[in-house]
Amino acid sequence: MPIPPKAQHEQKMNRAKHFMDGNAPRIRITFKFTWDLVEAVKALSSSRFHRNEGKFWTCACTKKNIEALSFLGFTLDDALKEMMKSGTTEKLPAISIPKLKKKMFPFQKTGTAFVEKTNGNCLLGDEMGLGKTIEALAWLHLHPEKRPVLIICPAHLKLNWAQEIKMWGIKNADVTVLSGKKPKVTQLKSAITIINYDILTAWQKTLTDHKFEVMVADECHYFRTTKAKRTKAIKAIVKTIPHKILLSGTPAENRPSELYNAFQMISPNLFPSFWKYAHRYCGAHHNGFGWDFTGASNTEELNGIITNTIMIRRLKSEVMKELPEKIYSFLPLEIDNRQEYDEVFAHFEEEAESDSETTVMLQAIEALKQTAVEGKLKTAISWIENFLDSGEKLVVFCHHKFVVERLMTEFTTRAVKIDGSVSAENRNVAVNRFQDDPSVRLFIGNMQAAGTGITLTSASNVAFLEYPWSPQILNQCEDRCHRIGQKNAVQIHYLLAVNTIEEKIAKLLDSKRKVLDAILDGKETDQKSLLSELIKGCKEEGHD
Repeated sequence: MPIPPKAQHEQKMNRAKHFMDGNAPRIRITFKFTWDLVEAVKALSSSRFHRNEGKFWTCACTKKNIEALSFLGFTLDDALKEMMKSGTTEKLPAISIPKLKKKMFPFQKTGTAFVEKTNGNCLLGDEMGLGKTIEALAWLHLHPEKRPVLIICPAHLKLNWAQEIKMWGIKNADVTVLSGKKPKVTQLKSAITIINYDILTAWQKTLTDHKFEVMVADECHYFRTTKAKRTKAIKAIVKTIPHKILLSGTPAENRPSELYNAFQMISPNLFPSFWKYAHRYCGAHHNGFGWDFTGASNTEELNGIITNTIMIRRLKSEVMKELPEKIYSFLPLEIDNRQEYDEVFAHFEEEAESDSETTVMLQAIEALKQTAVEGKLKTAISWIENFLDSGEKLVVFCHHKFVVERLMTEFTTRAVKIDGSVSAENRNVAVNRFQDDPSVRLFIGNMQAAGTGITLTSASNVAFLEYPWSPQILNQCEDRCHRIGQKNAVQIHYLLAVNTIEEKIAKLLDSKRKVLDAILDGKETDQKSLLSELIKGCKEEGHD
């Protein structure tokens, strides 16, 4: 039956058009008024009526919304028709990032291309370990004119950001790392300034007055609580900053309320009302005392709105083909007992100068190693806590009993351990709990007791807090996760106390491992040989 001319005319008046609202793509909707259509449009995700701007509706630019508008008889523009066919809002163009010191993976270049597409206003949400840091830094490398830059991160990551900037050779990137709560304007002369969340409030006015071009906020769920001082500080600082690159490995679908402030900074018009956002996506319910927004609801819809518009997120399982079997990273950590460490080091130097026998030197080095791990332990615990917030499981290897006990005290309800005190029967219980219980996310192992004979493939991340004399032991520990049944690349994290014996041991172990990897039958590293090289290196380099 042909459509009457009047009905055809009314249908043509009902139009849907793609447009950019700030950094967020949305759909502009105009139609001839009927109550049924109003109710249908109101039901679209993130719909909003613009009363004072010409009386029209907008909604999120998602495939589901486009399909619903098509079903309702709206005339779609060409861009929306193409999106409905492809199922995506936009394809990212290839991007060239010349003159970096290291090579990026293709998916990391795609991440940088996404930052470029959004003009430096987005959330990089890749799973932990995939390189969100370099995706942000590569964009800064492409735009050396966009200075000064402010990088905000947890305290335990400040040195890592500085190290990554240097390691990748980012253009126009002299760095100052801020510390303390007594701001000095003279400290803000560098192209890139790095500060931790804990001291942000004290520096708020100084940073606000400095007029940064770019803000990079790592682990942006740190300002999830609207009433927190750090959140108020970062909101004040960011008001005059044109480019905002936020990073978080925490999935939005797990805790939507934690990323609302991040979404607001990037695109204020996308979710203008927290009340509406919370009731739609945060499983809002009244618990008898007040509203609880800690849940999640309509997560598929939320992902459809933010993915490839203001956020890009890739999982390890999605980019496995681009990754090597093992990925190594060195995380520098400051120690909080520097004076004590220096005193122990002075004793070590005396023994080394007097050519003491091997047993005495081993004791001196063990004292240094123990002092170093004591000094970094508080910061290492913060790193572990932050890692577990991502939802992934983690295997941590260490040596000294006091380290194992301190970690078990900190993570009692989420951790299991295997050290010399655990019986054979309880070893199996610990392994099975870690492998099968989603609530047990941390495995703490002594390298000798847990380095062989167990499988820990429910984790694809291994962290070393202490270091053995042999690269063979490192390999054995890593291979608890890197076994048949592992579906992801294994990421190895070396948590190193900066300017300590640990850095020198790690370099020696790494060089020895490269030699061993080239020998087919494998040859055990001689402890005495490694010790001699370590002493020689300390004598030549002195104490940094």
